[in-house]
Amino acid sequence: MSSSSFKGAWWLPSPHLQTLWPVVFRKRPSVVLLPERVELDDGDFIDLVWSRFHDRPVVLILHGLEGSANSHYVPGLIQQLEQNGYCPVLMHFRGCSGEPNRLIRSYHSGETGDMATVVDYIGTKTGQPVYAAIGFSLGGNALLKWLGQSSSDNPLSRAIAVSVPFVLNDAAKRLEQGLSRLYQRHLLKSLRRSYLDKFEQVQSPLDVDVSRLHSFRAFDDEVTAPLHGFNGVDHYYEESSSRQYLAGIKTATMIIHAIDDPFMFPDTPPVDSEISDNVELVLTDKGGHVGFFAVRYPWKSEYWHEKVIIDFLNK
Repeated sequence: MSSSSFKGAWWLPSPHLQTLWPVVFRKRPSVVLLPERVELDDGDFIDLVWSRFHDRPVVLILHGLEGSANSHYVPGLIQQLEQNGYCPVLMHFRGCSGEPNRLIRSYHSGETGDMATVVDYIGTKTGQPVYAAIGFSLGGNALLKWLGQSSSDNPLSRAIAVSVPFVLNDAAKRLEQGLSRLYQRHLLKSLRRSYLDKFEQVQSPLDVDVSRLHSFRAFDDEVTAPLHGFNGVDHYYEESSSRQYLAGIKTATMIIHAIDDPFMFPDTPPVDSEISDNVELVLTDKGGHVGFFAVRYPWKSEYWHEKVIIDFLNK
């Protein structure tokens, strides 16, 4: 575990303000992104968006639950990566690019196969291996799980995970408490809409009324788990939580996490004995969930985690 230099903006003292400020007020820089649809062997597809700088080392970005290239943390990071000599590529998880995917299944917190496929595809297309991957929240959990499972066979040189729900059962419980229920309500609304949009086009194999599912645990038990071959929510959470895989990581990896993250409990992050020597765990006291707004004044947009990411990539 390494010490953190992060000092949050004094006028955003709570984790909820740190979490919500960039969602509502962050100005998204204008970046040129080139879409590409990758057809998969199973008949489905994954949508990528590429930086225009194809001749540079590729950094793959993985968004969070119900996120996309439009998520508040993506355009600013893409701009920072481009300014520092990289070619950022964002991978939309299945069904997250604005169009429902074709198969019954979609994506979940422990899905690593699509990530591996995309990394191989990009390496073949560009003639060079993907240099690094950056995952946020759900995307960070999936990335860490893949790194631990693949261990020394993983092709990445660097990896960064931000605001990771290391223990999915903890996250589900935390999001049922206090103001954190607002995040659960917002995300479940999006999940229900995605489910209904998709199964307007094809017949759902599930006999479920998603309008009555008002917690992540209920949604994951009745929708996520059965659609992806798990024997209920506990099996899904146990298999997909990333904390248990951290000891197997051989890739140089940085994890950035705030103790006050309102999506998790303070004791959800791993301890030193659970992580490999290749993992640097950077814990901050404050920062919220993918917040880390650090400047002194509201009109100066500066996000501490982006500087830390660039410094780690440039090592």
